[in-house]
Amino acid sequence: MTRMADLEPGTLRTATKGILFTCNMNSVRSPMAEAMARQILGDTLEIASAGIYQGGLDPFVEVIMQEIGINVDGHEPREFSDLDTLDFDLVIALTPKSAEEAMKYFDPHKIEFWDTPNPTDVRGNRDTMMEAYREAREFLKKRISERFSA
Repeated sequence: MTRMADLEPGTLRTATKGILFTCNMNSVRSPMAEAMARQILGDTLEIASAGIYQGGLDPFVEVIMQEIGINVDGHEPREFSDLDTLDFDLVIALTPKSAEEAMKYFDPHKIEFWDTPNPTDVRGNRDTMMEAYREAREFLKKRISERFSA
């Protein structure tokens, strides 16, 4: 059985046709990653996101993505069971739980785990919350750029 430590970035370096970003509810981290990957990588790949459970798009996500010129208004949260797994040869799990769930649907060699900060864990005023969302966004933007730069 594949352990979480085995799911490190770079395990799949071959040409990628489809990328799936996963998190727990497909409402914060994975929609951000999906939207930024589309912007960075263009439309040469199938890029999508899903969660273990279906949540609603977090309103803070809409605001912080608009700050960098990305519109996520049309995002429809999905679950793993909504997907055709054959469309994706790379799964990037952004939470430990979604990495475990991904192993039920995908070959473990197709899964990378990026331990992504959860901005919903942060408490405080609106400015504090917005900064937490921006930090998660910038973390994902950097990881996507680094992972797919060549």
